Amino acid sequence: MSGLQASTLTRKIAPDHFPQWVLYCAAGIIAFSLISVGLVRITGNGPDQKAAAPTVQRSLVFQDHNDGGVRVEDGVTGKTLTVLQGEQGFVRGTLRALTRERYSRGIGSELPFELIARVDGRVTLFDPSTGQRVDLESFGPTNTGEFARFLAMQPE
Repeated sequence: MSGLQASTLTRKIAPDHFPQWVLYCAAGIIAFSLISVGLVRITGNGPDQKAAAPTVQRSLVFQDHNDGGVRVEDGVTGKTLTVLQGEQGFVRGTLRALTRERYSRGIGSELPFELIARVDGRVTLFDPSTGQRVDLESFGPTNTGEFARFLAMQPE
């Protein structure tokens, strides 16, 4: 073996190093995230911000029928506003999401929901028994209208 080959074989190979810039970037992203969340919480501009004042509010009770329909009652008077027949996908899906939480807490369907139209044009379906709410405008004007019509309905 020549001297060049021998020195190459005996020289220690340096271990791989993780690039420090990656660690600095990760630390920066984490710090930015924590600061952003802190600012949103402090300023109150987060998803749990205070809702606008209500313009119209109505208590509603939804009762399933054996024939697959859903009876919508005024939560105060108990009078029937309408009976929903057919698929009613958005209404049923929204109610299913809210009633799932009720049943997990052992709360029945006899307690009313609150349907609230707000000054800023938003419509919210709120369950006072669980504290859950669905901001209906998030699903578009057609789906919001499916619930908003209950605000103006008179008993049958």
